[in-house]
Formats: sequence, structure tokens, C-alpha cells
Amino acid sequence: MATVMAAPPLAPRPIATWDPSMQFIDSKEHRPALKQLQQSAPAARTRKERPCDGCRRRKSKCVLQESRKCVLCEFHKQDCTFVEKAQPRKRKLEDGTVVEGSAKRSPAASHQSAAAAPQHSHKPPPVVPQPTQTPIRRPFAVDESLSLQRHRHCKLLGQTTALDACLIGLGSFNEKNETASRVGTLRQVGGSEYFSTYDDADVPVPDDETRALAEIEAVVGRHGPALIEIYFRNVHPSYPILQKSAFLDRIRHDDLQFNPPLLAAMYVLALSWWDRDPDLAQHPKPDITRLELVAMTGLMQAMQRPKISAVQAGLLLLQRAKASTWTLTVQLVALGQDIGLHLDCSGWSIPDWEKRLRKRLAWALYMQDKWSALMHGRPSHINAADWSVREPAVEDFDENIPPFSESASLESEDEAETTKGRTIFMQMIQLTRLLSDICDVFYSQTAKQEFARAGRFATQLVLNRAKPVQLRLKEWFAKLPPECKMDNYTPGTLSATGYLHLGYFATEISIHRRIVQSLDPSLSDPYMLYICRSAAKTRLISAMDYVNRLKPEHLDAFWYFASASNFSLIGTFGSLLLATSPGQEEAEFYASRLQEFKWTLGVSAKKASWIQGAMDMLEANGEMLQGLPSKPQMMPPMKKRADTVIGISMSQNGSFDEGIGMENGW
Repeated sequence: MATVMAAPPLAPRPIATWDPSMQFIDSKEHRPALKQLQQSAPAARTRKERPCDGCRRRKSKCVLQESRKCVLCEFHKQDCTFVEKAQPRKRKLEDGTVVEGSAKRSPAASHQSAAAAPQHSHKPPPVVPQPTQTPIRRPFAVDESLSLQRHRHCKLLGQTTALDACLIGLGSFNEKNETASRVGTLRQVGGSEYFSTYDDADVPVPDDETRALAEIEAVVGRHGPALIEIYFRNVHPSYPILQKSAFLDRIRHDDLQFNPPLLAAMYVLALSWWDRDPDLAQHPKPDITRLELVAMTGLMQAMQRPKISAVQAGLLLLQRAKASTWTLTVQLVALGQDIGLHLDCSGWSIPDWEKRLRKRLAWALYMQDKWSALMHGRPSHINAADWSVREPAVEDFDENIPPFSESASLESEDEAETTKGRTIFMQMIQLTRLLSDICDVFYSQTAKQEFARAGRFATQLVLNRAKPVQLRLKEWFAKLPPECKMDNYTPGTLSATGYLHLGYFATEISIHRRIVQSLDPSLSDPYMLYICRSAAKTRLISAMDYVNRLKPEHLDAFWYFASASNFSLIGTFGSLLLATSPGQEEAEFYASRLQEFKWTLGVSAKKASWIQGAMDMLEANGEMLQGLPSKPQMMPPMKKRADTVIGISMSQNGSFDEGIGMENGW
């Protein structure tokens, strides 16, 4: 009988950890791409190879066309000339003295300078001690990343693809954990996680980034820097999905070839505060529709080359309060999975700053999916079983890239507001996870079928399922940090706490809405009917009072994309309670509160125009209620200690106390 030999299992290939020294260089000769460019470039540039006068003034890349003007001059309909001399640059000497000098000095100019020097000075120049050469950080830190490189993109190799991780590990890898294959360059980032990386040129798309950037520049004109400053002041603290230091690092090194849809999306969001800036308000507002068109067109093309920048651009565009967000959300979820955003990258061999960025971006994508699912009544596309990303901690918001430790802000940044925005973002993640469970428990197709099978016991089943999530929601609110409270704001300073508390009310209303939907007056116990409806009434009043207490500091701040829909949910919940009211008196109460709510929204919409979408939905519900038959006159049942069962949501002094619901009676 033949002896069977047991083969050892194929173990994952050991991976070299990310070496931070890869971000440093001693000289330009250590940059292969630059060295190759220097070898292939001619010794001197001809007149036509120099940037034209217009591009030189704009500090833009000059792309010449054969026998024609350059791209930007043709776009701006101006002459493409080469008559101006290079502007003098400021040179910094070893002692720190700044002197004026031309960008390049010709030999003739040098000779003239030498001739003009005093002839009696024959002393040799003093020997200046050469400082010890220290590593210089390579400009444009994005080039060291996995999925933010400017001219390359990557795709995750899943476990069930035709390329098995164990077989890939048999290949020969270089110091960057890369190996060549027929399906692109394979890069190992973890024990069994591999990406296939490609040159952007391998995936031809009909795009022209230079033209897109020129069109964006034409729309915003010279106001681009001001809009970028507004974005990082008002949006980024509460929605930190960019690596701010990497973005500003490229600006410092005059690399202005940004991803067009991302840049346009940043401008689109910043334009919300155009009229509130005293300098910008004096100028005509850029065409936001044109910017959105450029951004969406570029985004559809960028999706063919999966990168983090495409996900960032899509998420920013979705923050505009629009109804048609679901399709793009689904596309972004797929794109995020393409680059592995659903995986825990803590142990990957990538730069630490990219790990932190990936974690923040992943949870932003998670929240986009869950709130879009609630907003549109669709099933979520992110499954808990396939989601391994840890919640971000405080250190994951560190945006510095070594060796620099300076702040990445354009100006001095208010640390308190930055901390507040970061905390709101983290709390919103926790709230969204609760919302996800609520949607699964109450609104999935499985839950719907289970409630239908429960028959006359459906309400009891709903209440039993509601109690655990309601307790978790109450605990979440009780643990809110002080900086997340509604009354914690400085007069005259924008506060983004509004969207967090509105999300809380939308989440709680989603529980009570399902309870009210399950009530059947012909089958439910009258006392249970009264208790459930009284608790729902309490929550509606609290939500409407919250809207009444919004200040200009809240309304002018950043609001999450789902906020208009969440305002609508308050009105929808009130309309549901009106329609299901057992008597005329209760129906009139809700009709009166809805009218007050409509008036309040109208006033708020003058400060925040996006609220108009919620008012439109309120009008639609009102039209449907016109067909409601008249209600009978009836007396409510005895309370039977209802106050102790239901719970009161508003404290006696009128301060916010949203954390108490009806769970004590379940």
C-alpha cells in the first residue's frame, strides 16, 4: 500500500510592515520617476516648451496643442503669448535672509553681475559650514498611499476570486510587497489581503482632467482659495473625510492638479456660505449648477479607476440636500468595497495617515448607506457580517503627516470647534449603528413577515422588540458629551449639533412609527392603545419643540444630507397620528401642531433654504389628509397612572431632555 504523505498547509506569506522611512528621501536622485524624467528630458526647454504668459501667471500646467493655443488660453479665449519674462522669486539664504532674484539667471546675467562687483574685493568667500543633510519629505504624500495615488488605482482581490491568496503568496515580492502578474501588479497589504494595482492609462476613459480643472477655475474665478478656506472651516470639522494635511501639502508644493470632481464638490458645499462671507458676498455667486455638472461628469468617469478621491467626491456631492441620492449611494458602496473600505486596515502595510483616513471615510460611507436606506425605504447594502471596520478613536482624527508637526490649517484654527466637530462625527456613527438595528428589527422584509404572522399579537411583538433598542437609545443620549448638547454653543459661532439631535429624533420616531402602525383599535387592548399613542404624542411634541429651539448658529452650520428628510419624518409622524386618531379632539390637536410646525419650518427655511424640501413633503401629506373622514367625538380612557408609565420628555424648565421615552412601561 502506498504511503500517503501529508503536505503542509499553505501559510500566508509574511509581509513587510510599512516603513515610515519610505516617505523620506536624501536627494532627488532617489526618486525613480523624477530620475527617469530627468534622463529622458532634453537639456534645455525651447521657447514653446516653456509655460505661456497666462499659465505662468496662474501657476497652471501649460498644455500646448499642435499649431494652436494652449488648452487654458483657448478655454479663456485669450492670446497665448510667450513675451513676458519669468517673475522674480524670493530666495532664502542659509542665514534665513530673503533676497529677490530671478527664477533662472542666464550666463550673461551672471557675467554682468560679476563685472559690476567691486574690483578691490579679492578675499575668498568665507567657508560656510555645510549643515548635516537631513531627510526631506517627498512632496505629495498621496503618492505613498495605496488608493490615493494620482496616476494609479487599485482593486481588492476578494477571497472567492480566481486568484487565491495562498497561490499569490508563492510569488516573488519586492520591498514594497508587490509582484508582477498578468492581471496587474499585485500588492500585499495584510496576511491574506491583496490588491491588484493598475496604471490609470490602462483603463482609458473619455476624460480630460486639464479641461475639467480649467472649467472649474472658470466658474469660481479667483475665489477658489477663499472657498477652500470656507470648506475646511465649516464642513471638514463635522465631516472629516479628507486628509487635510495631504491636501494642503500639495498646495504648498504648487501641485494644483487635483481630482476635478473632488475639487468641484468642495466648492459646491462651500458655496452654501457664500452670502455669509462679507468679501465674497460683494461678488456674483458662481454657477453652482455648472459646478455640479462638472463634478458628476468627472465622478462617473473616475469610478472606472477606483480611488479614495472618487468616494470622497461622491460623499461630498451627496451632502447637497437632493431627493435622488440612492443610486449614487449604492455606487459609492460598491466603489468603497472595490478599494477595501469595508475591511479593518489596522494591520495593513500602508502609511498610518492612510489607515486613519480610511477608517473615517469607511464610517462616512456606512452612515451614508444607512441614512439613505431610511430616507428612501430601501434595504441597506452594507451587511454587518461583512463589515470589520473599528469605530474611529480620537487618535484617528490626527491629520498630521510626519515629519511635519505643524497644523495643517490655512489659518489659526479653533481647536474647540475642531474637537466639537470630531465628537459629533463619532456620536453620529454610534447613532447610525442604532438606526441600522432599528431598520433590521422593524422594517426588513423578514420583520414584516413576522409581524404579519403574529396577527393580533403583532403590537406586543413590536413592543417586545422595541424595548431593547429604546433602552440603548436612551443610554446613548444620556452619555452625550457636553459639547454635543444643543445649548452648548457660542453666540455668533456656528454649531453643527443640530443635525445630530435631529438624527436622534428621526431614529426614535422610527421606533414609535412602527408601534403606531401596528395598532388595531378593534384588536388592541384599549389601555395599551392609549399608552402607545400617548408615548408617541410625547415624542412628537419633543421633536417639534426641538425645531422651535433652533438658533441661527444652528441653522447656518453644516447639516447632514439626511436632515431635510428627517425634518419631513417629524411631519409625517404627526400626520400619521392625526390620521389614526380615534376621536375628533385628538385629531384637531395634531392638526394644530402640524400647522405650527409648518410655520416654524417656513421661518427656518429663510436661513437654511434646503429645509424647503421638508416643507414640500409636509404639503404632500396635508393634501392626502384632506380625504380623511371626520372623527367621532369621544372621551379618552382613564389614565391609570399613565404619567409613571409613559415618562415625560421635557423637563420643567424647558431645557432639552430627549432621553426619556416610554420604555419604562414595557
